[in-house]
Amino acid sequence: MKRSFVITIFLIAAGLAVSHAAAMENVSLLRDGREHHIAGKVLVESQDGGLLLLSPGGVLWAVQPEEIVRRRSDPLPFRPLDREELKEQLLAELPEGFQTHDTAHYVICYNTSRAYAHWCGALYERLYRAFINYWTHRGFELHDPESPLPAIIFADKPTYARYAQADLGEGAEAVIGYYNMRTNRVVMYDLTGVENAGLGRAASSAAHINRVLSRPQAERTVATIIHEATHQIAFNCGLQARYADIPLWVSEGIAVYFETPDLQSSKGWRKIGDVNRERLFQFRQYLRARPADSLKTLVAGSRRFHNPQTAPDAYAEAWALNYYLLRRRFDDYRGYLEMLAAKKPLIHDTEEDRLAAFQAAFGADWETLDREFVEYMRDVR
Repeated sequence: MKRSFVITIFLIAAGLAVSHAAAMENVSLLRDGREHHIAGKVLVESQDGGLLLLSPGGVLWAVQPEEIVRRRSDPLPFRPLDREELKEQLLAELPEGFQTHDTAHYVICYNTSRAYAHWCGALYERLYRAFINYWTHRGFELHDPESPLPAIIFADKPTYARYAQADLGEGAEAVIGYYNMRTNRVVMYDLTGVENAGLGRAASSAAHINRVLSRPQAERTVATIIHEATHQIAFNCGLQARYADIPLWVSEGIAVYFETPDLQSSKGWRKIGDVNRERLFQFRQYLRARPADSLKTLVAGSRRFHNPQTAPDAYAEAWALNYYLLRRRFDDYRGYLEMLAAKKPLIHDTEEDRLAAFQAAFGADWETLDREFVEYMRDVR
């Protein structure tokens, strides 16, 4: 995830109660001068009446108590939207001209070429299978998402940027695709028409799309889309929970771990876990002046990821740390990920909590942990 979707953590101070009820709740709330009507399942309720609601369409609503105008329970049980209902909702929210393409696990809404939508659907499915197979073969119990995963593909960058501005603000034009944790949607635009990248015009066939996006200059753009799609799978299949306090070094490091597909292979990810050469080079550069407390600052918080000056090094070190732990400390790493997967939404740790949890999982003192990590990564080829 290249950005942070910030929500008001009002539930912390008020005291949390996680709701296990499956009934529908109907809430009218006043926000930004407009009244919104939401129906959904209560995931978290605070003692002062604040709510975290999950809508049938998969959107999360963090509602402060003072925003609530009316609230009533519905005897009908909560039910996620089925495929046709989800398509209808997505199309109603998008500009005219969008169509849908179905795959086994995705609903893709697009206003670009049919061939490009099908190419993306095949790419997402290859990633989905690779992701599930990778973790289940290593002992994780994952599950299919409750509803198809939504993806939105715009024909060009300007229309994408206008849509994305509501999610990303003024920085939308600098981002070629993203996963919105609140809406649970991956949003992108047709990469075969990337401006000034020598990638050609919008493609009309799968073979041409593959040729265009297999070029070296397209590698990072495709990797970004895969990175964001990896977040979506992780948050919908049980490896992580949306709005739980998952350290960014974990969620970003895992996404980087999967982000470069083999577009020449029908399987897509034949060599998951191979060295990410770009991230390794960045990490090696960083090692020249790496601060002594770098591991602790990476584990403790997210500041380095949000600062444009330090973000490249943070992403590279997050990849390197996940790479090292998967190879040298896998049993401890699996236990750590299982602990994170069980975390509840909106309960946020302090930096001291995160450091303590990391040390409890991996043992040893910070100096030893850091030395073993760096020594291992220096030998990676």
